[in-house]
Amino acid sequence: MGIGTTQVIIILLVVLILFGGKKIPELAQGLGKGIKNFKDAVREGEEETTIKPTEKIENQNTTQTTQQTSEKKDINA
Repeated sequence: MGIGTTQVIIILLVVLILFGGKKIPELAQGLGKGIKNFKDAVREGEEETTIKPTEKIENQNTTQTTQQTSEKKDINA
């Protein structure tokens, strides 16, 4: 069961009565800004959690260098 045309019209009339004609554009603008901010935050979160291939290589090189250094210390000790 979906929402019918009549129900949408009734909902819009109730919103118009509650908030008035002047407040509706302000509410819509605020809602749009909120959605935009949410999408931007989601994109930033995805960028932070995604490891780029070059970062992965750099991390592997650092790990290998650290392991080689510790092996050299063990041999010299």
